[in-house]
Amino acid sequence: MLDMASKPGSWLFKMAPEKQDTFLKLTILTMAAILSFSTRLFSVLRFESVIHEFDPYFNYRTTRFLTEEGFYNFHNWFDDRAWYPLGRIIGGTIYPGLMVTSASIYHLLHFLNITIDIRNMCVFLAPLFSSLTTLITYLLTKELKDAGAGLVAAAFISIVPGYISRSVAGSYDNEGIAIFCMLFTYAMWIKSVKTGSLFWSAICALAYFYMVSSWGGYVFLINLIPLHTLALMITGRFSHRIYVAYSTVYVLGTILSMQISFVGFQPVQSSEHMAALGVFGLCQIFAFAEYVRSKLTRDQFQLLFKSLALIVGITSLAAFGIASALGKISPWTGRFYSLLDPSYAKNNIPIIASVSEHQPTTWSSFYFDLQLLVFLFPAGLYFCFKKLTDANIFIIMYGVTSIYFAGVMVRLMLVLAPVMCILSGIAVSSILTTFMRNLDISRKDKKAVRKGDNNYPIKNEVATGVIIMMSLFLLTYTFHCTWVTSEAYSSPSIVLSARGGDGGRIIFDDFREAYYWLRHNTPEDAKIMSWWDYGYQITAMANRTILVDNNTWNNTHISRVGQAMASPEDHAYEIMRELDVDYVLVIFGGLTGYSSDDINKFLWMVRIGGSTDKGAHIKEMDYYTPQGEFRVDREGSPTLLNCLMYKMCYYRFGSVYTEAHKPTGYDRVRNAEIGNKDFELDVLEEAYTTEHWLVRIYKVKDLQNRGI
Repeated sequence: MLDMASKPGSWLFKMAPEKQDTFLKLTILTMAAILSFSTRLFSVLRFESVIHEFDPYFNYRTTRFLTEEGFYNFHNWFDDRAWYPLGRIIGGTIYPGLMVTSASIYHLLHFLNITIDIRNMCVFLAPLFSSLTTLITYLLTKELKDAGAGLVAAAFISIVPGYISRSVAGSYDNEGIAIFCMLFTYAMWIKSVKTGSLFWSAICALAYFYMVSSWGGYVFLINLIPLHTLALMITGRFSHRIYVAYSTVYVLGTILSMQISFVGFQPVQSSEHMAALGVFGLCQIFAFAEYVRSKLTRDQFQLLFKSLALIVGITSLAAFGIASALGKISPWTGRFYSLLDPSYAKNNIPIIASVSEHQPTTWSSFYFDLQLLVFLFPAGLYFCFKKLTDANIFIIMYGVTSIYFAGVMVRLMLVLAPVMCILSGIAVSSILTTFMRNLDISRKDKKAVRKGDNNYPIKNEVATGVIIMMSLFLLTYTFHCTWVTSEAYSSPSIVLSARGGDGGRIIFDDFREAYYWLRHNTPEDAKIMSWWDYGYQITAMANRTILVDNNTWNNTHISRVGQAMASPEDHAYEIMRELDVDYVLVIFGGLTGYSSDDINKFLWMVRIGGSTDKGAHIKEMDYYTPQGEFRVDREGSPTLLNCLMYKMCYYRFGSVYTEAHKPTGYDRVRNAEIGNKDFELDVLEEAYTTEHWLVRIYKVKDLQNRGI
């Protein structure tokens, strides 16, 4: 015992070198997975275990229904609490992968007598899958280069802010599992391309099916994989392996994806999927051409090939044109157009442009979410180009396309982050491998240098300097990721926090306070009107019927709500009576300085409200000053100062002091004294205002009794 204690770690060094290497790799990979899970628990440590953001509340509500009622009732569930009076068929309008995954794990744990509340299951699902993403990143990068690059890439993705933003505890959204599904599909695709195995191709198709069931971003996969196959054809790398891999993935993956109700026949009808179908057809032509080539002479083959290519090309174009004209192939969606043309949504579909996640990405956001990876990404591309293989061509195409889409839409930073980690892992591994080798050689060759071999006289110093520099870069990356995670991505949007004058933390729990009030102080059948951002939270937490929510599927209905908000009281009252509205909820940040309030979103309500025929009277320019400014002070537009949204936000605010040495009614967000202070509400009455005035709820007055 004493002898063993005096030689700590001796058991490791007694192992064979190969086993030592495997053990160390497993240890590092396990630590990266644990780190990935633990870094996403800041929000649970800082606050209680709560769901974040807006969409996750709908996902949590549907998951709870699935666990309580079963899959059949879930699939056929008609939700009468949403989109009053239209309602919503849940099973046919969602990607169910997230809910089914959570419910399956929940039932498995209960089968093993591990009791856990479904809410906690939802809170911790994203961190759990982030650990699995770390493991699959290692496997994918290993297929691309080697185990060393895989370990570095796994370490990068375990803490990269661009991925943590959607995988912290409580961020119960589709992307929480979709990134794992995406990388799993890519890893299996690379494996199937390398081996040409029907088994790995089938696994890739199953992974793709899981991705389709989880997130609408699967369209990126079903275009990137065909694009890779097409590139291999053009570069003369097409082979029997590629034919087997792509044909299997496309056929099996398409059949499986059509089993998702929300997807249906889109894989064979929508324009977004036509590229995959076209490449599948090219694969069959290539394979047939290779077979015919072996049976004919060179001249005969060339004549036949040109004739066949001409006939097939003309026939395909004609069939595509006729099918499009007849409506058999649906045109590209607005969201797809907005990816190709960043100005499309702003000019044509304001409801898409109004979402903050759909805005173009600033350069500062790239550095904020990726830091060191921004500079290592080009180096990783260089090393892939240096050794161009089928797999490296794929990761190059993934990197180039994802960085373009991430620049167009900030939400797609989530798709860029994994490939940034992979290519950066390849770059760091290649650099360190090269200079570590130089460092080892230089130590052995000191005698040769002394004898006059001056070809590389400072090899040891240069290698040491580069290694130290890379170590410092990795250290700063770690500190940056930790800071960003703690400050930016670990506070749930439903519970806000700020620093007081004494440095202490102030908690604003107004949202939950307002939803609790709605749940216990309004009739169960009450209809709540608010802007669509808060629909999911109201339905899930207040358990009340709402007019519009974050699904944004019906632009006309949302436009009607926007018209009510942008109209004077009398016209707004007509719309609210038409929609059977009982209560109206608005978010106001003028007292606390909360900038994401409804006044700052108001111009989008105006634009969306005026985008339909019934809202033709609403003109955006009417809400600006003659100088073209959007102002809430005395110089503001009379149309703005008398609309329903303005009055609901600033009712009684004109008599409130918000800052020292400032007049009453001073808006801390707009930095202005409001222009319309002394007014009363005619068609609404204040029902409830939260402690910090963040949420204000008004009751719609009944029609006046006109007598006989």
